[in-house]
Amino acid sequence: MPVPASNLYPSFNTVRLSHACLNVADLVVSKTFYTKILGMQVSDETDSHIYLRAMEERGHHSVILQRSDHPGTVEVMGFKTYDEQDLDNAEAHFSAQGCPTEWVDRPYQGRTLLTCDNIGIPLEFYHKMDRLPSLHQQYALYRGVKPLRIDHFNCFSPDVDASVAFYNDIGFRVTEYTEDEESGRLWAAWMHRKGGVHDMAFTNGTGPRMHHIAFWVPTPLNIIDLLDLMATTGYVRNIERGPGRHGISNAFFLYILDPDGHRIEIYCSDYQTVDPDHEPIKWDLTDPQRQTLWGAAAPKSWFEHGTNFVGQTPRESGLKATPIIAS
Repeated sequence: MPVPASNLYPSFNTVRLSHACLNVADLVVSKTFYTKILGMQVSDETDSHIYLRAMEERGHHSVILQRSDHPGTVEVMGFKTYDEQDLDNAEAHFSAQGCPTEWVDRPYQGRTLLTCDNIGIPLEFYHKMDRLPSLHQQYALYRGVKPLRIDHFNCFSPDVDASVAFYNDIGFRVTEYTEDEESGRLWAAWMHRKGGVHDMAFTNGTGPRMHHIAFWVPTPLNIIDLLDLMATTGYVRNIERGPGRHGISNAFFLYILDPDGHRIEIYCSDYQTVDPDHEPIKWDLTDPQRQTLWGAAAPKSWFEHGTNFVGQTPRESGLKATPIIAS
C-alpha cells in the first residue's frame, strides 16, 4: 500500500507528543533510575506517582511514573493540541471513528480527552498544562545523560498500513518508511507533527505494544557518558543496543531498559521536516543501513520485546517479513 498523501488540514490540530504514564513496581527504584541515571527533574511526587520533566521542558511533566500491580505496562500516551476548540473537534473525530471518548481529570492538566487509536493504543489530548520555571540554563542541575526534551514514541502495530492511515487522517505526516517489496506493505513508518522526523512511529509486530519512548540529548558524547555511568553503577545489563547512527532519521542513538522493562531511546542529530511538501524517504526492508548506517544489525530483542498497554490484548501481525537480525 503506498504512503497516503499528507492531510494538511485535519479536523483538529495536534502540536506534538507530550507525555507518557508508565506503570512501575517500585517508585524508589524507578526514581533513582530516571533522576540519577537519565537525569530527569522531579516536578512533584506522591505515594503513588512521580512527575518528571527534562531540562528544556516548561510543561509540568513528560513522564509520569505510576506505582502499579501491573508494572512494565503503559497507561496512556499524551498529546498537546493547539487550542481548546481542538479538544472538542478531536472528540467529534474519534467518536465518528467508533473510538471510545471520555473527559478525564488529570493532575496539572486542563480539560483532557481520553480515547484510543484504531489498534487500541490509549491516547489523551489536552491543551493546557501547568507551566514551570525554565531549567535549561540551571547547569548545576544537569546530570546523567542530560535529557533536554521528550522526542517521540514508537509502537508495535499488527498493521502498519492501517496505523499510518489513521494518524495521517489526523494530520501526522510520514517522513521515512520501510516497505516490504514482496507484499508492497509497510513494515515501519515515522510520522511527525512538530517538525522533527517523528512524534509517533510504528514498527511491524505483535501489538499494540510500546516499543520505546525517546528523549533528545545535546550531543553523541552525552550518550557515551551515559554508557560509562550505567556500566559502573549496576546498570550494565540495562544496555540493549548501541551506540550507533540510524540510517533512518540519521539519529545517533542508544537503547536502554528501565527497571521495569520499558525501552528508552536516547536520541540526537535528526533533521528538520517542517515544510508541508517534505517528501518521505523510502527504505527497503533488506537494506542493513536502515537499522544502523554503519551496517550493524539490531539484536533479536529489539524486534520482539515491548511493553503492553493497560487493557489491551496484543495480536500478531499478518506480515511475516523480517529484516536482518543479529545472532
